[in-house]
Amino acid sequence: NVEVISFSVNGISDLEPLNQCQNLSELYLRKNNIGSLNELFYLKNLPRLRVLWLSENPCCGPDPHRYRMTVLRNLPSLQKLDNQAVTEEELSQALLDGEEITAPPVRRSVGNGCPESAEPSAAESTTETESELLNFSLEETNKIREQLGMKPVPRDKFSSFSPRATDCSRKKRNNVLNAILLLTKELDAEGLEIVQQTVGRRLQAFRKKELQEE
Repeated sequence: NVEVISFSVNGISDLEPLNQCQNLSELYLRKNNIGSLNELFYLKNLPRLRVLWLSENPCCGPDPHRYRMTVLRNLPSLQKLDNQAVTEEELSQALLDGEEITAPPVRRSVGNGCPESAEPSAAESTTETESELLNFSLEETNKIREQLGMKPVPRDKFSSFSPRATDCSRKKRNNVLNAILLLTKELDAEGLEIVQQTVGRRLQAFRKKELQEE
C-alpha cells in the first residue's frame, strides 16, 4: 500500500522489488546506480505512478532527450519526470523518439552464481559530500511533510538523519518514520488522539531514562 518512496543516494541498481507496489504514486531515485533504462520494465505496470525522479543515474546516458523520451514512452502516465512537468507534446514525441522497453534487464552473474552487485567503489562513494547527501534527504522528507500539511524540518534539526550513517538500524528508523508520516493522513481525530497519547508516553519514558543516566 506504499504510495511515496524516497530512495535517493542509496546505491540502488535493481527496481524489480518495486513491481508489486500497485499504489505507488511518487518514486524518488536520484543519484543511484541504475545502469539500464530496461529497469523501467518493472515500473510499467504501476497504474498510479505519476512522479518519477531518476536523474543523475548511469542509465540517463549522454543524451538527455533520448533518455526523457524513452522514459515517457514507457511510462506515459507520468505527470512529472525529474521535477519537470510532462506535456502532451512530449508524450506524442516520445512515441517517435523513445525506445520501447519490452523485457527486463539482463543480470550479469559473478563466479558464485549470484547477480553482480552494482555497489559504488570506495572512490566513487567519497565523491558525495555529507552536505550533498543531507540536502537530498532533507528536501524529499520536507516534500512529504508538506503534502501531509506539516511544517518543514529545519536543517539543524535534521542532522541526526544524515545518510552518512548508513547502518541498518539508522535506515530502518528512517523508513519507519516516513511510513508513520504517510499513514497519519489516513487517521481520523480519534485515531490521531491515540497516536498523540502513545507518543507522549514514549517521550516521557525516554526523558525519564535520560535523567536516570545523567
